[in-house]
Amino acid sequence: MSVFDDISMLVQQGKAKETVAAVQSALDGGATAQKVLDEGLLPGMAVVGEKFKNNEIFVPEVMISAKALNGGVDLLKPLLASEGVEPIGKVVICTVEGDLHDIGKNLVKLMMEGVGFECFDLGADVKAEDIVKKVQAEGAQIVALSAMLTTTMAQMGRVVDALAAAGLRDKVKVMVGGTPITDKYCKDIGADKYAIDAASAADAAVVLVA
Repeated sequence: MSVFDDISMLVQQGKAKETVAAVQSALDGGATAQKVLDEGLLPGMAVVGEKFKNNEIFVPEVMISAKALNGGVDLLKPLLASEGVEPIGKVVICTVEGDLHDIGKNLVKLMMEGVGFECFDLGADVKAEDIVKKVQAEGAQIVALSAMLTTTMAQMGRVVDALAAAGLRDKVKVMVGGTPITDKYCKDIGADKYAIDAASAADAAVVLVA
């Protein structure tokens, strides 16, 4: 196996310290940060995402693998910047106003970062106007909204309307997800994409910015 295969496997196994050491070893051996990311870290997380989608692993395993991934990415970040490597897109992600649930949102963020997005996580209970401000500030291409309650899902439509009022609707794709959300509801509020789980959300985001 190559050093990149080793890194991929360590991410899949959730071995954070070993992942960081393997990343450093690859860099010491002359590999570029981009190559380590594209051929080691991201493929490893892609396998994790696929297994999660197929119910072969569950949230705790994903979180452990994400910790390993993030350890490696943190080591690469300054090098990626110096190499001029850009993220594939920018995502503003949050749970909508009135809703404090964030586990699903956190998973989506991890999966999106795992495929190469830069994510701006506003947290939970976020007002529509704050989402609009962040989109304007960062030039994000995607807004990813989570709601876990039937009483808060209507806030998603308010975010879509707020983006339109700010003249941003044609510049940003809106993704929605959460327990009460359906594809029909996504269409009803004028959003662009419904994702049933975190791995599907990451896959869909890649298509949206392609």
